[in-house]
Amino acid sequence: MGITPLSLGNIVNTASTALAPAASTGGGFASTLSAAVQQVNNLQTTAEQNVTGLLAGNGQDIHNATLSVERASLAFDLMLQVRNKVVSAYQEVSRLQF
Repeated sequence: MGITPLSLGNIVNTASTALAPAASTGGGFASTLSAAVQQVNNLQTTAEQNVTGLLAGNGQDIHNATLSVERASLAFDLMLQVRNKVVSAYQEVSRLQF
């Protein structure tokens, strides 16, 4: 198993792959957002299981546990930034006067 370096292209491709099923169903923004939140939740659950396995001494590799925690953290940070942009856009639209 080789270690691939992190790059912005890899992260964008991973995010695009995670969002592709929701976008292809034609459900719109709400289903895409729901799928993204579910993906973040799955990453956090996996990270929690890996850390629990490591602490319990079930033969879990510290490298894999650390990677899964960092993936979950990065995904959560990305989701938080998307939320901030959506809130900012909503506030901007609400300031418009017709």
